[in-house]
Amino acid sequence: MNVRRLGPEERGKTRTLWEEVFTEDTKAFLDYYYYIKTKDNQIYVVEQDDRICSMLQLNPYRLKIEEGCFPSAYIIAVATKEEYRGRGFMGALLRKSLEDMYEAKVPFTFLMPAAEAIYTPYDFRFIYSQNTGQLEYSFSGEAEWKGNGVNTQLAADAALWNAGEMAEFFNRCFAGCWQVYAERDEAYYQTMILEQQSEKGGVRLIRDGGALVGMYAYAAEDGLEIREPLYLPKYRDAFLFSVNELAASVYKTLQNPPESGKIKVYGCPDDIKEDEKPVIMARIICLKEFLSALRVQEELSVDCSFAVIDPIIRQNSRVWKLVSCPGEAGLTAGETEDSEGVLPIDVLTELLFGRISERELSQMDGVIVTEHLAEELAKITKLTKVFLNEVV
Repeated sequence: MNVRRLGPEERGKTRTLWEEVFTEDTKAFLDYYYYIKTKDNQIYVVEQDDRICSMLQLNPYRLKIEEGCFPSAYIIAVATKEEYRGRGFMGALLRKSLEDMYEAKVPFTFLMPAAEAIYTPYDFRFIYSQNTGQLEYSFSGEAEWKGNGVNTQLAADAALWNAGEMAEFFNRCFAGCWQVYAERDEAYYQTMILEQQSEKGGVRLIRDGGALVGMYAYAAEDGLEIREPLYLPKYRDAFLFSVNELAASVYKTLQNPPESGKIKVYGCPDDIKEDEKPVIMARIICLKEFLSALRVQEELSVDCSFAVIDPIIRQNSRVWKLVSCPGEAGLTAGETEDSEGVLPIDVLTELLFGRISERELSQMDGVIVTEHLAEELAKITKLTKVFLNEVV
């Protein structure tokens, strides 16, 4: 078994394995992916019998974590040829990629699991639950939609040259809502537009008097679905009408267009939310970088120490001291010798992302926590406002 990272000129060799394992993906999507995403991603493979038989891909993202911006990677396309499964190839790929990310000082990595049980042994835990909802549409035989009087010309698909305007809109109107999200710049939205186009969709912009007031991504490969609608509060009706209008253009091409139905919406605002589903798991990589990104209310001070047990990234297995001073929102993380408790890396992940509370720590396997340590950890602002809707 040979585990290695491919050079840029070799990344295209993994497309055959992708097509073999992920049969639901179309040629158009893979053409986009292997032309755009593999230009700057990392692909790890296991080679045996003179061929690539397993792979794991890391797609780079810049993540905002509180006030800082850090490198990260989205783990995707973890795949093994059927006849080579059960040999530990995935574990070997994960360990190698985690080691390299640690050297790059990545605070944490993230993924959308096919099954939670695959990644929990490697200390990945859910950190983001995505809102989902449904929008009803209604279509008459004359191909006229039941609108609400909104100007039907205010919505149109984004072109690549709109990406800078889209980034400015997000950062001005929505970035402040979240503690953790992928940095949105012009390149980010150009990639989003191309990705949605590869799925027979696009990104629709909603305007009022020329000003951008809302946007949402959509795909129309198999029916119509909406992703990450973002609109200013008073333009909710405009968004709903825009989706109706979009559905008309999608469904009127069918021989027998449906008169009514529902459209699935992913990553939607609370006013559309019907359900909430855990979708993104994360693993802390470089613990010192991660701890240093966290914040404390300025009127509080933190002073505590605890041992961390990380069975995979051994460099994280240290006794850590966290300190902050009144008037300073940042945390200083360093090593020490005296420990007030023990926290496994997976438990620490769930705690710092607000998935469990300090009161629950004593019930977790492998945890030792004093009352003082629990009180000090409670002062850290947890990363509960996460917004990670990335697909690839």
